[in-house]
Formats: sequence, C-alpha cells, structure tokens
Amino acid sequence: MTDDREIRQVRALFLSDVHLGMKPIRAKQLIEFLRAHDAETIYLVGDILDGWRLAKAWHWPEEYNVLLQLLLDKAMAGARVVYLPGNHDEFLREYLGTYFGEIELVDRTVHTSATGKTYLVIHGDQFDVVVMNAKWLAHVGDWAYNAALRVNIAINWVRRRLGLQYWSLSAWAKQKVKNAVSVIGRFEEALVHEARESGVDGVICGHIHFADMHERLGIHYINTGDWVESCTAVIEDREGAFELVKWTEMITGEPRRAKPRSASGV
Repeated sequence: MTDDREIRQVRALFLSDVHLGMKPIRAKQLIEFLRAHDAETIYLVGDILDGWRLAKAWHWPEEYNVLLQLLLDKAMAGARVVYLPGNHDEFLREYLGTYFGEIELVDRTVHTSATGKTYLVIHGDQFDVVVMNAKWLAHVGDWAYNAALRVNIAINWVRRRLGLQYWSLSAWAKQKVKNAVSVIGRFEEALVHEARESGVDGVICGHIHFADMHERLGIHYINTGDWVESCTAVIEDREGAFELVKWTEMITGEPRRAKPRSASGV
C-alpha cells in the first residue's frame, strides 16, 4: 500500500483505454497509479472494459476486481467519477444518464479547469471514420493490434535478457508509418473541429492509444493514451495546469512522471 504522505492531491484525473479483458494490459500499474493519486474528479474516458475481447474469451483476473473496487471506493469517498464509454465498451451506452454505484455514465461532458478554461471530454471513436462506417475493419485492426502485442512480448523478453528497456512495436509504428501518422493527424483535426464547434477551449480524448498534448491546431488537444502499453494519464493540478503523466517504474521502484505543462499546453 502507498503511504498516505505519498498520495498526490490533484483537481482532476483523466485516463482511458484500459481494456479490461485484453491480454496483456497494465492493470497492476494502474492500481499503483490510482493509489498514489486522489482527485476531486476522475474521468474514465472510454474503453475501460473491452467488451470485444470479453465476448470472445472471458479473461477476468482478481486484479481487475481490485481495480474496479478502488474506483468505487474513491467514488464513495467523495470523488466525482465520470465514465464516458468508448467503442470497446459501447454496450454501456445503453445506460447513459444513469449511475453504476456512484459512477456517472455520460456520452460526453465539459470540464471546467481551475483557470476557467473549458474542455470537451469524449472518448473520440465517434469521430473515427473506420469505427463509424466499417466496424468489420475496426475489428480487423483490433486483431492486428493484439497480434502486435503478442510479438512485442517476445521482443521484450529478448530485450530484458540484454538489459534493455521496454520497447513498443505498435508505438513505433504509429510514429514511423506514414499512414498511421496520417490517421492520427486526421483524428486530431476532427476532435479539434468538434471542440471549436462546441465553443470550448480544448478537448480531452482517448481512443487512438497515442498520448499527446499540444495546441498546433489552435485548440488545446489532449489525448490520455492507454494502459495497455504506455501507462499514461492526464492530471489537472490545483492551479489548473495540465500534465501528461507516463507512469513508469525505475529500478528503485519509484514512479516517474512527465514534466508538468501549463494549461496552454506549452
């Protein structure tokens, strides 16, 4: 258990794409992360559950129960917990506007920062052309992503034997493959356009498993990344600054987080 003196108090916490039901994911690391942070509001920005994988093969280890109980405990203790379903847990969209325990289910919401800036919070699959118009192709992509994860297990087994750090094949492909970079760019443009049409200052989303924070398109764009590989989340501190956190463990076992960024994304 994390000592109380180590718990970081923050204003808001955003995380997405945990994919409970997929093998492998970083549930243990997410449990550690949540135990190390207390937030006034926790946004679960979609694909927390992976209904696609669970429908094919039931995979539910005990650590999943620990994770969900931890979230429920935080909600019972007074944190506002908002769940915005994504495409992998779209079955929950049938219950929008209701509560699961103390957890609120909504399709989208607007978060107001401590500085008064407004942010559209949404998973993002609603603006993914493949998901919306060719679901079969999205399932093919899901299969390919899982295949890449399996290959990654072998690659990183060798890297560990050589004393090297974890390396992600899928993350490398997203950064280096021209078509993947183009898809990410179009996704960002669509979300920024929706934020601009909604009259807000920024957008916070997930879906593409690519954590980022910038204002290149004139709107503060924030993507929370995932807990399948990257172990990333977004934090708003008490002063209203947003921080993209990559939860990694050093040799000493101490967590490392990214350098805080201002509310302007600089």
